[in-house]
Amino acid sequence: MAELFVVRTGAGRERQVLDFLESKAKKEYGVYSIVAPQGMRGYILAEAADLKALQEVCRGVPYVRSVLQKATSYDEIEHLIEFKPEHIDIQEGDIVRIVAGPFKGEKAKVTRLDKTKSEVVVELLEAAVPIPITINLDSVKVIEKEENGKD
Repeated sequence: MAELFVVRTGAGRERQVLDFLESKAKKEYGVYSIVAPQGMRGYILAEAADLKALQEVCRGVPYVRSVLQKATSYDEIEHLIEFKPEHIDIQEGDIVRIVAGPFKGEKAKVTRLDKTKSEVVVELLEAAVPIPITINLDSVKVIEKEENGKD
């Protein structure tokens, strides 16, 4: 039966380590899945047959610090990997302030919303030419709701 293990990595290097481990795991048996939960810096979760199989796959991989010796339970990590849809209170026509990225601080109008991808398409209000920009929903903050109340 497979067990869950935690792999310690260099902070900010989780994606690179994940790619290395995936390619090595395809060649060797015993590691079934690998995931780098968002917001969990410096750690990767791996499902493996046993600790030895995972350690073998991790051997020689850059930025792998260690593999925790004790397996973890699903209950301990469930909140990190389970998708829980949030109520998104944003709609087309809303005026937003961009709070992250190269357009940080700019005001924009929402022209399209994709809740499944957690993306929003906006047009900058103070730009000479309106250019649609696709950004993550986490990168905008509603500052003015649309008057009509479209649904």
